Amino acid sequence: MTQIDDKNNILEVKNLTKYFPIKSGFFKRLVGNVQAVDDVNFNLIEGETLGLVGESGCGKTTASRCVLRAVDPTSGEINFRTSDGNTVDMASLNSRELRPIRKEIQMIFQDPFSSLNARMTLLDIVGEPLLVNGVSNRDERLERVSELLTLVGLRPEYMQRYPHAFSGGERQRIGIARALALNPRVVVADEPVSALDVSVQAQVINLLMDLQEQLKLTYLFVAHDLSVVKQISDRVAVMYVGKMVEIASTKKIFEKPLHPYTEALLNAVPVPDPRKRKSEKKHLSGEVANPASPPSGCYFHPRCPYAQDICKTTKPTLEEVQPGRFVSCHRAKELDLTGIAK
Repeated sequence: MTQIDDKNNILEVKNLTKYFPIKSGFFKRLVGNVQAVDDVNFNLIEGETLGLVGESGCGKTTASRCVLRAVDPTSGEINFRTSDGNTVDMASLNSRELRPIRKEIQMIFQDPFSSLNARMTLLDIVGEPLLVNGVSNRDERLERVSELLTLVGLRPEYMQRYPHAFSGGERQRIGIARALALNPRVVVADEPVSALDVSVQAQVINLLMDLQEQLKLTYLFVAHDLSVVKQISDRVAVMYVGKMVEIASTKKIFEKPLHPYTEALLNAVPVPDPRKRKSEKKHLSGEVANPASPPSGCYFHPRCPYAQDICKTTKPTLEEVQPGRFVSCHRAKELDLTGIAK
């Protein structure tokens, strides 16, 4: 029987991999694989927000979609503790077995416009999950949709309007309302504010934080903007070319990173200080490694200013170097890296 190691965890991902086949030629023979997610491990503590960060193409969105089973993983375990206390490995379930669990784990999409059907009213969009899950009474759906729209800061009388009548921030609120329709326990937010103006981003982030406190939600928050991650996340998990390179509390990550890639990401965050010269920052050189043909050893070594011979030949493993702090780097214990705590 599947078990979750820590009773505080609501989700545990173990050795998760997702490879996309590369086929070529007339007979479409398999010539390789894109290693989008490569042996990833992390956990979600009930009631927390875990920020999943990295550059574009690092595999963070693919990993989050595997957790949802929107994408079928190649291998690994996705152990989820359901509301009745049982633990199931979502990676091994078929579509029929997944259906009752999908009510407990929902998603907020990145693009607030393309994720909404332009031909459906708000009533149909937000009420569709209810209809699919057996709420056939229209009055019940009307009442629930009205509650949800009020919850996310929209007026209930808007439910007969179509998505084009709303701004980007309002559309994302509609997406949030739809995600909350079935009272989920875990919400996967895939860059939910990256397509919004900065002023609207703050409003949506504050809404997500208020909803988390009010509804006791657990978030897996996928993002590339570390300033947003710092505001909303309790812990941060950093990915590079499909691999997890560092996991720690937000405070520790920002004060004292242990992996050179984390340090590079933090240095890329704009500092609102006109006295700080641009040249003072360490900039990351080189290109992101090709996930279809990653380098030997540590995938980050071609771009790492601290790389040594061992980094080029031996793959590091994700190890717990401090209580609750994991890093995948041969030199993690000897490097003195800088953060941006202030």
